[in-house]
Amino acid sequence: MKATVKWTDGRQFVTESGSGHSVVIDGPPDHGGRNTGPRPMEMMLMGLGACTSFDVLEILEKSRAPITDCVASLEAERADSTPSVFTKIHVHFTVTGKGLKEKQVARAVELSAEKYCSASIMLVKGGVDITHSFTIVEE
Repeated sequence: MKATVKWTDGRQFVTESGSGHSVVIDGPPDHGGRNTGPRPMEMMLMGLGACTSFDVLEILEKSRAPITDCVASLEAERADSTPSVFTKIHVHFTVTGKGLKEKQVARAVELSAEKYCSASIMLVKGGVDITHSFTIVEE
């Protein structure tokens, strides 16, 4: 896997993934940025949310669960001192479908957290306390 990060000006960067997709990352004005994109740590949090959502969807679809929507809401706490690393992250899934079984959704979230989500497992191994919860919405 590869990526490039090119500084444009201030604290703005254009990043490009090895697969050819670009994202603008920027800082707030009080740090020399122009607020034209997410902060680097926000990108990490969004990446974690996408990674675990990918797994949950795949697991539920493979088990033929009638899922129609999945939203992961993440909240993170960071250390007060530098480096201001993540210390705690909570991921809450809102899973929508017709007749979804609580046990099935719980198992998908658990498998993602403990076995499949590379981002989550990497952060946990780095000392981040990651918790999960979910709500099922009947369609």
